[in-house]
Amino acid sequence: MSQLDDLLDNLVSANHILYNEHVVDALGHISVRDPKNPGRFYLARAVAPGQVTRKDIIHYELDGTAIDAGDRSSYLERFIHGEIMRVRPEINSVMHSHSEEPIVFGVTGQTLRGLTHMHHFLKDVPIFEIRDCASNAPGNLLVDTNDLGVQLAKTLGDGTVALMRGHGMVTVGTTIQEAVFRAIYTVQNARLQSEAMRFNKPITFLSDEELAYNLKTQSAGGYVRAWNLWKEEAKRARA
Repeated sequence: MSQLDDLLDNLVSANHILYNEHVVDALGHISVRDPKNPGRFYLARAVAPGQVTRKDIIHYELDGTAIDAGDRSSYLERFIHGEIMRVRPEINSVMHSHSEEPIVFGVTGQTLRGLTHMHHFLKDVPIFEIRDCASNAPGNLLVDTNDLGVQLAKTLGDGTVALMRGHGMVTVGTTIQEAVFRAIYTVQNARLQSEAMRFNKPITFLSDEELAYNLKTQSAGGYVRAWNLWKEEAKRARA
């Protein structure tokens, strides 16, 4: 099996994992940068993540132009992926979902921050407000143009996660595995932080030192243990 075959198989698995772990439902998507041509990426056609197969994967330019779509339709928000990859050359995978728990933070303006060592990548997560984008059609909440993708990428900055007010979130990673890990644990952190806030007591978030230390140690392991488990569980669920 070639490196590209392995990468695209992992992209398919990522879709199934995100569905099985309740990060995405019928909607949502994840991409991976073309390892041979950084100016291109791979993303499934407009299909539910839990149903993605290799034949659904389409090759794209960073501006969202499909190279080999044929009669396959594209996700309207493919511009999320290309525009983030354009300004973040170290990022090779982008995930977008409508996960319920993080939406609460996006609509209230409450800052999502890391609670445990597993949430080491969450530091003052920014919120993308599409109403502030001059080019956006009034009432539209979808990142369905290159300009809106550019604006979302600016909000994300050099971070790992951005919330999208009234919409969902994006997570990014240097690998598919990292983007998936961050998606799953962003949802968990949002759930735990919401619960902690119910006590109406001060919350002890991770310090900058703890964030930096655990970001270094956790990412060094490549998230292999979690990825292998999630992949096996998703495979069983589809059997």
